[in-house]
Amino acid sequence: MTAKKVFAQPIIRSRLHEEIVTVIQKQIMNGTIPPGSKLPPEREMAQTFNVNRATLREALRKLEHLDLLEIHHGDGLYVKNYMESGNFDLIKAALDMDESGAIISNILETRRYVVPQMAYMAAQRRTTADLKELKQVISKAEMNMLERDIKVHQIIARATHNLVCTISLNFFNQVFRDYGYLYFDDEINVEHSRVFHKEIYQAIKARQPEAARRIMRDVLIYAEEAVKASLDNKRQKEQ
Repeated sequence: MTAKKVFAQPIIRSRLHEEIVTVIQKQIMNGTIPPGSKLPPEREMAQTFNVNRATLREALRKLEHLDLLEIHHGDGLYVKNYMESGNFDLIKAALDMDESGAIISNILETRRYVVPQMAYMAAQRRTTADLKELKQVISKAEMNMLERDIKVHQIIARATHNLVCTISLNFFNQVFRDYGYLYFDDEINVEHSRVFHKEIYQAIKARQPEAARRIMRDVLIYAEEAVKASLDNKRQKEQ
């Protein structure tokens, strides 16, 4: 199958290669260009987007990095099945075109199941140095609550002494550094986080993994509901 005449119109805005990435990514992920499709030749695509081939190639390299495309040497570029090949980078890229809020909801749901287990492991494995660092961050009144909360979660993930946990948590934090205002703009939520920080610290200090997991799960459920409500309010105002 060859993907032809699926691109909407020539790109005219700045940062051309990023705009091309967005157009093609959206059409791959919404099924307009299905897995296994062969993209048109570079010359044809460059003409369609009204860009030079160097700009087009930069966009195609980014799409390859996202595991959306693969080169069949001597044949051309083909669309991969992102459900089988996609990675965290693709999720971050998908957020840029998440008009319904579905992706952020998916991330919140996943975090609710994954991160409490990190708290459980941290309570079992934390060192004296881990606990000291956690206490220092919780005590930093000059740090805004979003950054403090991100740091708390980073320290807990590192206290698992599991590299995959640490890297996975970094992904969640990268997302919520951009979307944290949906939660922390409400002072009630800020106060909720202050209480959470003290409670999770005590559970980890006392090496109580079940309590740490419960405390983490409860705060993430609360945060998930708060963020979803904030997103709903935002969409209603935009209508």
